[in-house]
Amino acid sequence: MALRDKLSLILSVNDTPHRISMAFAVGIFIGMSPLFGVHTVLGIVIAYLFGLNRVVTIAGVYITNPWTIIPIYTFSTWLGAKCLRLNHILPVIDWKHITFTMLLHDFSPLLMPFIVGTAIVATVSSIVSYLLIYRLTKRENA
Repeated sequence: MALRDKLSLILSVNDTPHRISMAFAVGIFIGMSPLFGVHTVLGIVIAYLFGLNRVVTIAGVYITNPWTIIPIYTFSTWLGAKCLRLNHILPVIDWKHITFTMLLHDFSPLLMPFIVGTAIVATVSSIVSYLLIYRLTKRENA
């Protein structure tokens, strides 16, 4: 589904601009969170618990997809490292003798920058998306 089609779907939902915007912003926040692998389930559960439109929430969740996940998470980790004032977080890896345990150990310095960065990016992105969708839905309903 093209971006224009998704936007048309979001804007055509029969709900108030605030509720549509909130559902999308919650989806964006979840989609950019570090909880990779449970985004869809988490989006559906939170939409259900708070009475938000599930389709709009999931549209926001799917901001993170195979095409966007690497740039989003790479930027988020870089931002987290900058915020934590870390200069060198990439490990030197012996690719010839790598094991899963070694990989986890070698990449553990990336965990905190990843969490901090995704929290910042998710928060800012959800606020911006709320404002954008709210403005578009107000214009659409006028």
